[in-house]
Amino acid sequence: MQLVSFNVFRTLGFPDTTVLKPEHFQRHKDLLKEADWVLFPEYWQLNALVHGLKCRVFPSVASYRIGHDKIEMTRAFQTVAPEHTPWTRIEANGPQEREALWNAMPLPFVAKLPKSSMGDGVWLIESREDWQRYCDCTDVLYVQEYLPIDRDARVVVVGDRVVAAYWRTQAEQGFYNNVAKGGQVDTREVPAVVTDLALRLARMLDVNHAGFDIAVVEGYPYVLEFNRLFGNAGLAKGSDLNEAILDYLKARHSAENPEGPTEPPPLWPVAV
Repeated sequence: MQLVSFNVFRTLGFPDTTVLKPEHFQRHKDLLKEADWVLFPEYWQLNALVHGLKCRVFPSVASYRIGHDKIEMTRAFQTVAPEHTPWTRIEANGPQEREALWNAMPLPFVAKLPKSSMGDGVWLIESREDWQRYCDCTDVLYVQEYLPIDRDARVVVVGDRVVAAYWRTQAEQGFYNNVAKGGQVDTREVPAVVTDLALRLARMLDVNHAGFDIAVVEGYPYVLEFNRLFGNAGLAKGSDLNEAILDYLKARHSAENPEGPTEPPPLWPVAV
């Protein structure tokens, strides 16, 4: 396979891989057209590569599009697995909507910015002052029920399988489980009900590279979000992830480009 990567760190050690800077992709159109896979482009490159140059990209287009915005992500979860999605309200940020959501949500509740990661842009709303500060920072109101948890599970899915699953325990400051916010990795076994949900969502949504964050309340799993580009703090070793990606790419390539002779068409008798 011929691979082109736009992220040297996430494809380190990949064979037959040309690494390009994202801002230089217009200089290498022929190379990109001929590549079997184009790996880890930036979001802003996606339309030009997929629709303009007809490239086959990894992660999948769905991984990019759904993972780019928490609003789109939550609506996708609500569509395919509403029973595993926390109660969520999304409204325009207007005076009436602010008041309606404040009256509708039991305290405490969670508010989020549509585009954020690593725990940034997430508020625990416990007072009217908290709510006002959040409303002043966003164009769209995204609020979600508070789940009584002290940890969540990160499930890493590549292609059609779970590569890793681990717990993230709450930071000393409370509320946040993100490792970037001080959460700790706990490698105790994650139950199958959690990993099965992550794999089911990935398959239904055509997401092939993601770290799913799943909360468990009294044994029942709720999906919070997924990150297309996730950290490796809880992975046993980076080579496991690389091997999983390469195995997936090779399998897809082989399925779409079978080797060996094909049977000739049958010879039909010619009427004389």
